[in-house]
Amino acid sequence: MSVPLKILVPVKRVIDYAVKPRVNSTFTAIETNVRHSLNPFDELSLEAAIRFREDSTPGPKMSPHPCPTVSDILAISAGPAKCVDVLRTAMAMGADRAIHVEIDPTTASGREKEGGTEGDSAELEPLGVAKLLKAVVEKEERNFVILGKQSIDDDSNQTGQMLAGLLGWGQATSAAEIAFEKKDDDSWMVKVTKEVDGGVETVRSPLPMVVTTDLRLNEPRFATLPNIMKAKKKKLEKKTLEDYGVDGRRRLKVLRLEEPPARKGGGKVQDVDGMIGRLKELGAI
Repeated sequence: MSVPLKILVPVKRVIDYAVKPRVNSTFTAIETNVRHSLNPFDELSLEAAIRFREDSTPGPKMSPHPCPTVSDILAISAGPAKCVDVLRTAMAMGADRAIHVEIDPTTASGREKEGGTEGDSAELEPLGVAKLLKAVVEKEERNFVILGKQSIDDDSNQTGQMLAGLLGWGQATSAAEIAFEKKDDDSWMVKVTKEVDGGVETVRSPLPMVVTTDLRLNEPRFATLPNIMKAKKKKLEKKTLEDYGVDGRRRLKVLRLEEPPARKGGGKVQDVDGMIGRLKELGAI
């Protein structure tokens, strides 16, 4: 029996990819008083979810990509109040509704009691995010989770795998292509292709499933002005970690954060013999 897709798309507010990160004066965190935007990997996931819905929508022109009917697309983000901005962007792109799990940076994760540093922010560790998403999946009855393979701020690349393990679902990581295949009993299989050293790897799994996305998956659309205005009327729920019974306390503490050393300038040599002599001086040969 065919079951409609109920998609969950986690999104994260990160420092914009065009901004050069700077370490704060206490060497404990990155300066966050800069432009932020939607994590690029999460944009890919959201675009994929929207295309699934478009492929499943009946119309005069049949889509060449078969897909189960998409019931709704739910975007979720956890963090400070400004996370609402990326959720509004997600809904302007095409998400049906959103949930904001608000975390107060001044009290987040009990760090004040534990002697947290000034650089601490309202950010969950990957395991905390996975536990939160598991609770949301169960409460919202999701059967397909698609998220970026990593966020460009911490590059952990852990949340999707942890979530699949907690749920006991099949998983596919770093997806470069996602397709659905219908079986004889009207159930659906998810076919995911990823790039690996020397070629590509393809895996199949029945729903429910967790998929993480890579940069080659698609080209995200821009949110148009009419859709931005429509997004203001879409439902955005406010929740807390306590609403989902999740403990957000951090298990790791950043001791020190430093920028990489500046690269030394290069030098010129007159000829090949000069280059060989210079390499010998450096101990390279």
